[in-house]
Amino acid sequence: MAQAEIEADQNVPLIRITRDFQATPEQLVKAHTDPELFARWVGPVGMATRVLEWDVRHGGSWRYVAVRDGEEYEFRGCFHTVAEDKIVQTFTFEGMPDDVSLETSWFEDLGDGRTRLRVQSLVDSFERRDAWLASGMETGVNEGYTKLDSLLGVGDR
Repeated sequence: MAQAEIEADQNVPLIRITRDFQATPEQLVKAHTDPELFARWVGPVGMATRVLEWDVRHGGSWRYVAVRDGEEYEFRGCFHTVAEDKIVQTFTFEGMPDDVSLETSWFEDLGDGRTRLRVQSLVDSFERRDAWLASGMETGVNEGYTKLDSLLGVGDR
């Protein structure tokens, strides 16, 4: 099972995530922009996602709630760029409303139906970046991407 490489930049408060998928860039962009697909894979196992707002366009906003064991966690942001190979958006966990990250996702075509997803999240301090890393983010990222593999039919081919 593929794992995402998650690294903290030593010079700027930045998190980099890299993972390869057996899918085309178009499939991965759709999984990140279609609200029904996104809700099916984002987050850790056992967490259900309900999309409240999803306006995928330059300047559009989004908002969703993730629910587990009766507890709700709300997230929101704005799309700044939505392109064939890149999405730029803000990301805020409403439980920590001052912690806004600027996220850029690149979808790099590796050929043969494979794509490398690179995500970069920039926050405003090393302290906040480290808090995000300590929050269980790695589990959520890896379990979410494993669900995405299943959604894309990896292993069914």
